[in-house]
Amino acid sequence: MTDPNRPVTGYPATGQPPPNPNGYPQPPPPPPSGTAYPYVAAPPAYYHHNDHHPYYQQQHPYTAVEHQRTTFLRRIIAIAIAAIIITGTFIFILWLILRPKLPEFRIDSFSVSKLNLNNSLITANWDIRFTVRNPNKKMTIYYDDVAAGVFYDYVSLADTTIAPFYQDKKAETIEKASLATAGAYVDNRAFDQMNKERVRRGAIGFNVRMLARVRFKAGGWRARRRFLRVYCKDLAVGVGSNNSTGNLTGGSRQCRVGF
Repeated sequence: MTDPNRPVTGYPATGQPPPNPNGYPQPPPPPPSGTAYPYVAAPPAYYHHNDHHPYYQQQHPYTAVEHQRTTFLRRIIAIAIAAIIITGTFIFILWLILRPKLPEFRIDSFSVSKLNLNNSLITANWDIRFTVRNPNKKMTIYYDDVAAGVFYDYVSLADTTIAPFYQDKKAETIEKASLATAGAYVDNRAFDQMNKERVRRGAIGFNVRMLARVRFKAGGWRARRRFLRVYCKDLAVGVGSNNSTGNLTGGSRQCRVGF
C-alpha cells in the first residue's frame, strides 16, 4: 500500500526549472530588474590599443607641421652658430696679421700762468704740448674729435677741443692745447688742498685728461670708431706762494692710454 506522505519522484521540484533535455545544466536565471551586475564591466575594445586612444592623441599632438617648424628652427640656430664661428675666426686671423697697438701719448711741456687762488675761486691759463706716436707698422689712425681738460684731483678746472689730425704708420705728431678759466668755483676741500700743496712743496700737481674718437685703417679695412681715453696724472707745476707762473718739473711724462 502506497504511503501518501512520500514525495513523488520523477518530477522537478517546485520552483526549479525543468531539466535540459541535452543533459547539461540550465544557465542561471537573469538577475531581477534593478539588480547590479555582479561582474566588472568588460573594457572597451580600444583599451589595449593606446595608438588609437583619443586621450592619448590629445597628450601628444605631434603633427607634420610642427616637425617642419622644429627642423627649420634647428637649421636657423645652426646657421647662426656657424656665422659667429666664421666671423670670430676671421677677426682673430686679421688681428694676428695686423697686430694693432694703442697710440702713445707723452706730455712734453705743461705750464701755468696768471694763477690766482682766492675765496674758492681760481683763475689761470694752461699751455700743453704733447706728442702722439703711432706704433703700428700696418695701420694708420684718424683722430676725428679730441677733447682735453685740466683737473685737480677729481675737480674739473678747464677744458678745450683740439683740431682733428691724422697719423701715418710709425709716425709721431706734436700737438698743442691752450686752456683758460676765470673765476671758476672750486669746492672747499680741493681749494684748501691746492693751497697747502703750493705752500708745502712749491708746486701744484694737476691732471690732464683727453678723450678722442679714433679710427684705425689698414688698406681697404677700416675698424669702427672707438673712444680713446688718455690720462696724464700728477703733472707738478712749480709755482710758489708768491708766483703766478710755473712750468712742469721733472721732465716729460708718459700718459696712460686705453679704450
